[in-house]
Amino acid sequence: MRLSGPILAVALVCLASTSPAQTSPQPIAADLERQDPDIDIYALMTGRCPKLKIAGQNFGCKTMGFFHGMHGRLSFTVVIDDPADDNHIVSFSGQGGERSVNNVLSLPVDRVFLNSKDRPKADGVPVPLPVVSTGSCKQVGSLVARQISSISCSAADERGKTYELQFESDGSPIMVRRIKQSPVGSQDNPFE
Repeated sequence: MRLSGPILAVALVCLASTSPAQTSPQPIAADLERQDPDIDIYALMTGRCPKLKIAGQNFGCKTMGFFHGMHGRLSFTVVIDDPADDNHIVSFSGQGGERSVNNVLSLPVDRVFLNSKDRPKADGVPVPLPVVSTGSCKQVGSLVARQISSISCSAADERGKTYELQFESDGSPIMVRRIKQSPVGSQDNPFE
């Protein structure tokens, strides 16, 4: 599977999601709107999505990504297989993830980022819409070992729209890249 286009899209959505010029249909508290522009680690994985449901519509996925911000924000980002929209991306994001001893990461989700070809652009790249949401994600596997077996996320926004993801790895080692060194003792650092 050729991943260079979707990989670039996943990286761009994460970096674009840090733009302070975002707007949302519902008010977002100032501390919630502040984002973590300094992505220090990202991981890309291949597999399939037995379930990807965005506001009532079923989709497939092209690429799955994990992004870690230097200040603890984590995101699971999916490039959606949508023939009508090459920029259709959804990201489940939150802080305060906890890892168990059996390689399970649980992440409370406080917002979902939605991106499509119809979103306003910054530097030619669509800027995601942050949507206040409540939910959780669960990742089974280890970034350090470069093996993630599954990711599941579920969230609902204030208007009752739901977002669901079930990703299953194809067993290939994931690609992990450290962009910057995380601060010592950084909360939620997947390599500590």
